[in-house]
Amino acid sequence: MIRSIQRTLGRDLMRDIGLVCLADGIVGLSYGAIAVSSGFEVWVPMLLSVVVFAGASQFLFIGLVASGGNPIAAVVAGLLVNARHIPFGFAVGDVFGKGWGRRLLGSHLMIDETVAFALAQEDRRRRRAAYWACGISLFVVWNASVVAGAFAGTAVSDTGAFGLDAAFPAVLLALVLPSLKDRGVRAAALAGAVLAVAATPFLPAGLPVLLALLAVPLVLVGRNEPDKTEAGVNA
Repeated sequence: MIRSIQRTLGRDLMRDIGLVCLADGIVGLSYGAIAVSSGFEVWVPMLLSVVVFAGASQFLFIGLVASGGNPIAAVVAGLLVNARHIPFGFAVGDVFGKGWGRRLLGSHLMIDETVAFALAQEDRRRRRAAYWACGISLFVVWNASVVAGAFAGTAVSDTGAFGLDAAFPAVLLALVLPSLKDRGVRAAALAGAVLAVAATPFLPAGLPVLLALLAVPLVLVGRNEPDKTEAGVNA
């Protein structure tokens, strides 16, 4: 099966998948180390990586709980971050194949990278090969790196000294930046940030993040309003 996927994708695409795995492996190391050095048992980041397999949600859960937040609020925040997987499923549902087993496994491997590689391919055969090659490779590399990072975290007293504390905001920023090209999204992000910061001194950790969702309607408002520049040109 592996040789068949390699023949279908070619060296260049396999190289690109390998580079993504390397980058995610570094993030996985930092996640495991941060989780353990924050007071979690070694098995916690390992279990989350196998069951959840969504880096941003895992970072968010660990960060909120470690700062004293309610675990339920952390779970809700993680689910909201992963809400983007709903449209992902419609976009790449044809690559899973037939059978509930393949669909369940394919859904579990559905992350930003696997969807991006699949949608970049022209025909269905290459989309399917790219999806499974990227998904399986990332799952193995991510979990292996989290295990290594978790054990390394037992020996690291200060993750900030190694810059590992910057991994979580860097991951979220990487996810958000492409969407900020949209004016409505920029307005919602700014308003949500203001709400969260203003509520932080008064609410338990985790709740300000959920409060920021009140700014979501601004996305629709921004998209419905005509662009002033375009309006001036048309006039």
